[in-house]
Amino acid sequence: MTLSRRNLIQGAALAPWFGILPRFATAELAIGSATLTTLSDGSLMLPGDFIFEPMPKDELAPILADYNLSAERLEPECNLALYRDGTNNVLFDVGSGPDFMPTAGMIVDSLDAIGLAPEDITHVLFTHAHPDHIWGLLDDFDEPLFYDATYMMGLAEWDYWWNPETVNAIGEARAAFAVGAKRRMEAIEDTVVLFDDGEEVLPGIMATATYGHTPGHMAFEVRQGSEAALVVGDAIGNHHVAFRKPEWESGSDQDAAQAIDTRKMLFDRLTAEQMTLIGFHLPNGGIGQVDRDGDGYRFVEAG
Repeated sequence: MTLSRRNLIQGAALAPWFGILPRFATAELAIGSATLTTLSDGSLMLPGDFIFEPMPKDELAPILADYNLSAERLEPECNLALYRDGTNNVLFDVGSGPDFMPTAGMIVDSLDAIGLAPEDITHVLFTHAHPDHIWGLLDDFDEPLFYDATYMMGLAEWDYWWNPETVNAIGEARAAFAVGAKRRMEAIEDTVVLFDDGEEVLPGIMATATYGHTPGHMAFEVRQGSEAALVVGDAIGNHHVAFRKPEWESGSDQDAAQAIDTRKMLFDRLTAEQMTLIGFHLPNGGIGQVDRDGDGYRFVEAG
């Protein structure tokens, strides 16, 4: 099955029949005197082939059975990370907003549940510009929702989506992604702060290139002293096949080969350093660690 805007919307229309309800603050981690909290933006309804299409079906089937997953439909969580250090309230990505899927776009409610409003966000750091990460940038008046925030994005990611040729080169299935990203980026073009791999973008927050899912995807190491966590966005996109078979191509990645190299690099680092990760689509808030499991890995939820 080829992913298209129509496929996604048709799948999303089924969501109310499956009882998907928004959750709010889902998990929290202390890093020194700061905190990382994951806030729900809801969930997605995706056709299974969005991820599984290039994978060997005979080897895939037992993995799906182990995780009680359907090959036809996936319902991944969307977890936005919020870093608070007493000075800055930093939101990693902005979620889907109201225009992508009816099961997503819950970030304002999730912030309200912990006593924050959009104006309390001081910075927004983007991992990448896919719809469920950037379409929540605009409010009902097509103005930036987090209107007092400084918006920050990796230079390579910005250049890719800003390029007028991207909409033609990305393929018909993702053309709407490019149009939607550009529209939202235009709202912040005069004020956005761009950065490169390896830069400390804010005190205690380091950008790490994790290209492949998109051409300029970034992860972020958050550190105070010896305590650290890695916000990985979609570089590790799920808790099942990405962990069990990191060498498999995923249909969700724009450059599948590069994404494989990135996953392997991240798993090597996360296991070697026993570092906590925060994954946008990982379950139950997305905070946990990586353990080796035979030839692959497994996600160990925090707590």
